[in-house]
Amino acid sequence: MSGPTLSPANHTPLSPLRFLERSATVFPDRVAVIHGDRRYSYRDFGDEVERLARVLRSRIEPGDRVAFLCPNTPEMLFAHFAVPLAGGIFIALNWRLAGRELEYILEHSGTSLLFVDSELVGSVATARDAVPSLREVVEIPDSTIARPVVPEGIATGMYADFLAAADDVDDIPLHWGVDNEQQVIAINYTSGTTGKPKGVMYTHRGAYLNALGETFHNGFTGSTKYLWTLPMFHCNGWCTPWAVTQAAGTHICLRAVRADAIWDAIETLGVTHLCGAPAVCSTIAEAPQAHPVDALRITTAAAPPSPTVIGQLEAIGVTVVHVYGLTEVYGPYTICEYQESWSERTPEERASLLSRQGVGMVQAETARVVDAQMNDVPADGETMGEIVLRGNNVMLGYYRNPEATEEAFAGGWFHTGDLGVLHPDGYIQLKDRAKDIVISGGENISTIEVEQALITHPAVLDVAVIGVPHPKWGERPKAFVIVRKGATVTAEELVEHTRGRIAKFKVPDEIVFPLELPRTPTGKVLKFELRNSN
Repeated sequence: MSGPTLSPANHTPLSPLRFLERSATVFPDRVAVIHGDRRYSYRDFGDEVERLARVLRSRIEPGDRVAFLCPNTPEMLFAHFAVPLAGGIFIALNWRLAGRELEYILEHSGTSLLFVDSELVGSVATARDAVPSLREVVEIPDSTIARPVVPEGIATGMYADFLAAADDVDDIPLHWGVDNEQQVIAINYTSGTTGKPKGVMYTHRGAYLNALGETFHNGFTGSTKYLWTLPMFHCNGWCTPWAVTQAAGTHICLRAVRADAIWDAIETLGVTHLCGAPAVCSTIAEAPQAHPVDALRITTAAAPPSPTVIGQLEAIGVTVVHVYGLTEVYGPYTICEYQESWSERTPEERASLLSRQGVGMVQAETARVVDAQMNDVPADGETMGEIVLRGNNVMLGYYRNPEATEEAFAGGWFHTGDLGVLHPDGYIQLKDRAKDIVISGGENISTIEVEQALITHPAVLDVAVIGVPHPKWGERPKAFVIVRKGATVTAEELVEHTRGRIAKFKVPDEIVFPLELPRTPTGKVLKFELRNSN
């Protein structure tokens, strides 16, 4: 007897596009998006996404890459649905990157269309000349700020005109789904921690399941007021554009993360949830406007939040939840699930427990900590190993890089390169980063990249960069520079030199000049000694 077969009656490929289709139909009049004086109902949300998708469909082929370089504005949110609805692959660009860094991503991805916020047009001044595949650059003004002086000759059109073209293209109904749930929905570029950035491919299935996990763990509902403090370019905002829409909650867009703007939104718009790096937690806790709140949940990741900041937020009624993940796993993969017994602990003990990376989320599998032979390390909270992950929320692979994909998936697990321990209660805790990543304000900074920028200065003989703790940003890069014999250079001169080669947020805060760097017999710099000496 043959087994049951899949048919349209019992199988629909998963896609987060379904979330907006449903919410726009079921809750058409509910407020979906707030941005300054702009308001969009779910009907408006769905309509604008459809108009944008129809024009995109007329200008791209299935699978073409479409990039957006924008802050957390409604257009960036709409793109998460409109680009895949048109059959394209969405690329959300980090607006903090320098022009050359952006051009590398645009060229590597083969981007066809680029949409860019008015304030950021200058960042892509030479993109059309440098990227052969790039056909159009569309400027997006933001009504919440005065239009800046925009360099001429870069943009090929304006967003409003692009949308207006929907009246002139075919009106064949759009399909709010896909035929293959393993189809790529987005490519997110890593921060280049071991060289050039790698393009991480997300699928419709993975995005759908991760969004459901985010909804469950954050408790998103139709009453949710989600404040966009987490950049949407970061792992597609941890899939939260799709998650909040699935719950038919309200997206509150935030162009820039400032204490006054955050607290104003909390007080006037009733914010219930937000996500961000420890720097966001510090900004909220230490703001002059800080005061007790009825209910606010902050989900934070990257470097563990300091016990001091956790204590400050708890004191005013804010719940802090710590998660752990990477670009390669759609953002959060583990969560520090709160245990009732922790309420009996001292604030210091509780803060320490809350800073652990935790256990696998509902859509994920159990994270492992393994030795070099892929054996699980003892659950003693002391034996270090590499954290490895697998499941539906691991990337499809690296775009145009099968060798790196094979290496990352060795042994049937995704190798994070992060070192941690497993506690007796099954909670993992990150101890070090094998790739020497500096996590600053939620952004990954490659020490190799910073070192390469510094060593281009003629006075620099050798250099090593590490991450050091920072009360606001979690970590900041610190450089140890060996000066060439007979040469002189100041820290200020090196900072200025480096700013022209890498993004501003990657430039070291502190540069020191030791006589030598500690090394292994084979010549490798002993960075752990530098960290210990700090």
